[in-house]
Amino acid sequence: MIELLLINPNTSSAMTQAIAAAARAVAAQTTRITATQPSFGPQSIESHYDEAFAAAGVAEQVRRSQSAPDAVVIACFGDPGLDAAREATDAPVLGIAEAGFHAASILATGFSVVTTMTRTCVIAERLVQRYGFERACRGIHGTDIPVLALEAMDAAMVARIEATARHALHHDRSGAIVLGCAGMATLARELQSRLGVPVIDGVAAAVKLAEALAALGLRTSKLGDYAAPPPKRYTGWAADLAWPAASEGSGSG
Repeated sequence: MIELLLINPNTSSAMTQAIAAAARAVAAQTTRITATQPSFGPQSIESHYDEAFAAAGVAEQVRRSQSAPDAVVIACFGDPGLDAAREATDAPVLGIAEAGFHAASILATGFSVVTTMTRTCVIAERLVQRYGFERACRGIHGTDIPVLALEAMDAAMVARIEATARHALHHDRSGAIVLGCAGMATLARELQSRLGVPVIDGVAAAVKLAEALAALGLRTSKLGDYAAPPPKRYTGWAADLAWPAASEGSGSG
């Protein structure tokens, strides 16, 4: 049995449930998914400000996990808190953007991203650069559909996303589409049928890659910067998130 911790970095319970359902739909029968969300933070992540709190929320959920998961998936396209989560556990930690980019680069020589708000495209652009996909990613396109609006997906919204994807394929000369929001997870197969090209949902890609890494017995390296955080005290609302309980007087300076 593979124990997979699925973290929705925003605080929308409805979206957490929808993402969990999408993840379980592709997971193996031998994978048990525990879906969770931060106890604080934004209901949706649509700005750098939102993402700062979401990253802290991801770290909180990894720190407070009641069991030692075999893998962790961060279900937000900004991959918030990815490095912190990798420090906090030796389980493989996958962000859905990174997983989606890898899958698309295997299936096509070039891909485009279709996401929610245009203002968040820069976040995806920076992830493309960080992960080294500048040559493979040929464009990032916003639909200006608010994240929480995806909870009430209707035909008009699907048509809008499809139209943006068609424009991206033509304009960017791409061969695949990466959906740039965990809230779009349920659309992947329908859009793939309509567009006739691979449409990658990062949630599904991350779950399957996480299963593979866990099955191979691979863990996050603790040699170097992904070593566990140094012990120190935290103050205020984050006091119980210190790593681990620090001795009196540690962490000064």
